[in-house]
Amino acid sequence: MPEIASFSAALRERSSAAHTSSEHSGFMTDLMKGEGTRDDYVALVAQHWFIYDALEEAAERMSHDAIAAVFISDKLTRLPALEADLEFLVGPDWRERIEALPTTQRYVDRIRAVGRTWAGGFVAHHYTRYLGDLSGGQFIGRLMQRRFGFETNGVGFYLFDDIADPSSFKAVYREQLDAAPWDEAERERVIDEVLVAYRFNTELFEDLGRAKASAVA
Repeated sequence: MPEIASFSAALRERSSAAHTSSEHSGFMTDLMKGEGTRDDYVALVAQHWFIYDALEEAAERMSHDAIAAVFISDKLTRLPALEADLEFLVGPDWRERIEALPTTQRYVDRIRAVGRTWAGGFVAHHYTRYLGDLSGGQFIGRLMQRRFGFETNGVGFYLFDDIADPSSFKAVYREQLDAAPWDEAERERVIDEVLVAYRFNTELFEDLGRAKASAVA
């Protein structure tokens, strides 16, 4: 008999195409190829702030949920690093100078909606963001350092100083996904929500591309 794939493996496989599509949006491709500007990078950091503000607010609420709490770790917290990055990149008045793009606002609304009542939905967004940060995000951070001459200021979001071995951390996280007490129907709902999260990411990059084109015009 063929071996039955674990939930975490099925989740990874079924979201792979959406993940690839998100990574290869025009805006991110330009940024990664060195064709994006410092302003493009700052625009991305600003949108991340709105997303992680919602996600980490939801984490505080979900910290009392028996299922969700397993996944929540202070080692993953990104908001203080994002705020330090924005102060360095934009200035002390950064809060008055950034605005959520339409897709970002819809993304934030979705995180807040599921983060109030649905542990599986919260975990879907938590998984999509943080495991991505610990994977490709590490490469992006190093690339931005080289591209714009940053040391640690400006890329603190990508630096997980409290996680010595990201690979081991991700492996434990996947074991926790496999151990979550979800039946098959709930696992399907969680996978669907991960796909929703990736769709928001892709649409955000499209929004950033349109905002850039509008500013140039």
